Amino acid sequence: MSGKTYRILLRKEPEGGYTAIVPALPGCITYGEDVDEAKQMAKESIELYIESLQAHNEPVPDDQDTLEYSVTI
Repeated sequence: MSGKTYRILLRKEPEGGYTAIVPALPGCITYGEDVDEAKQMAKESIELYIESLQAHNEPVPDDQDTLEYSVTI
């Protein structure tokens, strides 16, 4: 892998565990029983997603130009 960095969002689920979402890779969503497992599953999902993009000669996006803010309402 070429050292790209990806932001992941972890959402605690009411039934337990965490859903991990990778905003830069549409549809790249996974799940883990705890935070550590969710992070590991996200890493594996990102690697597989990128492998698929490369196999189809598609560009590989990253979070390099992403700005992140939180808004409280």
